[in-house]
Amino acid sequence: TGAGKHWSDNEVRALINIWSDEKIQQMLEGATRNKEIFEEIARRLMKCGIDRDWKQCRTKYKNLKYEYRALQKENEHLGNPRRKMRFYDEVDCILRRQPLGTSGWGCESSSLLSGTKNFSDEIK
Repeated sequence: TGAGKHWSDNEVRALINIWSDEKIQQMLEGATRNKEIFEEIARRLMKCGIDRDWKQCRTKYKNLKYEYRALQKENEHLGNPRRKMRFYDEVDCILRRQPLGTSGWGCESSSLLSGTKNFSDEIK
C-alpha cells in the first residue's frame, strides 16, 4: 500500500507548498474533522505526480508541525539550537503566517518540484 513509504524532499516541498496556500490554511485552522481538506491536498499532489492518500498527507502534516513545535520549545530553553529540522524555515513561515517567498527558497511549484536544484542551494 505504500503506507510507510518514506517521503522524498520533493514530495515534502510539494506538500508544504500546498499547505502554504491561504485557502488551505484557513480550512485547516480550527478544523477538527479535516478528512476532506487532506483529500484535497492529496488531489493537488496527484496533479504534481505524487501519489499519496489523505491519511499519509495528514500524518506528514502533523509530524512536521509536531517536530517544529518541539524544536521551538527546545530552543526556548537552550537558546541556541542544537539540532535542526529539515524544512524548518518553510514550516516557520507557514505557522507564523508569512509568505514563503520571503524565506529565500522560492515557493513556485515549478522550482519546488523540478528537483533540478539542490535544496541547500535554494536557501542561500
